[in-house]
Amino acid sequence: MSHRDGVETNLLCLTDGQAAHYRGGVEDDAALGRRRRAELAAACELLGVTRHEVLHYPDGELPRQDFYALAGEMAARIRRIRPQVILTFGGDGSVNLHRDHTMVSAAATAAFHWAGRPEFFPEQGLEPYAPQKLYHSSAPFVTVRDRPELSGSPTVPYSLSLDLRALAERKMQAFALHSSQAGVLKRVKDIVGPLMTTERYLLAAAPGRIDVRNDARFFDGVVAD
Repeated sequence: MSHRDGVETNLLCLTDGQAAHYRGGVEDDAALGRRRRAELAAACELLGVTRHEVLHYPDGELPRQDFYALAGEMAARIRRIRPQVILTFGGDGSVNLHRDHTMVSAAATAAFHWAGRPEFFPEQGLEPYAPQKLYHSSAPFVTVRDRPELSGSPTVPYSLSLDLRALAERKMQAFALHSSQAGVLKRVKDIVGPLMTTERYLLAAAPGRIDVRNDARFFDGVVAD
């Protein structure tokens, strides 16, 4: 299921990418942050994302932030939006093993489990809400700039594969809207092209005791709130 089927989709991004190596010719950090926020907004519109939000955490510095506070930021949004299914990075840091991605994965996983428990973040004054399923993305490849020795690093396995052949072109169009990162796409285009048609995820949490081999869709087993 997707937004085409009436499913609401929400995206939370913790940084605006001001510390990026590829900058699209923009030298000023604040200006780059504004540009990347605009690029993300354009990509979300193209993909039909219901709503998105970009927070103001320092790019590249998430591992140095207060973990409990970071998870709290995510838990607050879980409680307000009440998503049934949550997708986040794998703990490996995704295709470029980025430390921010690893931190997002850890904090989102904690928030998934804590948002439904009233003893966590009572100061928010929000009703606890427990989402039903959590998925970690499985990187289809690893490539770290100037670090070829890391290409064989351990990565997250997968339990669910999505066939995106009908959406592959739109997905690439959304990537291309991040024009400040054109250098990234140029560097990995030979790898990315053949992989646009499939996405893979690891089921990390779900109700009951289930065999991940029986999980074929994001919303399998999800019940109406």
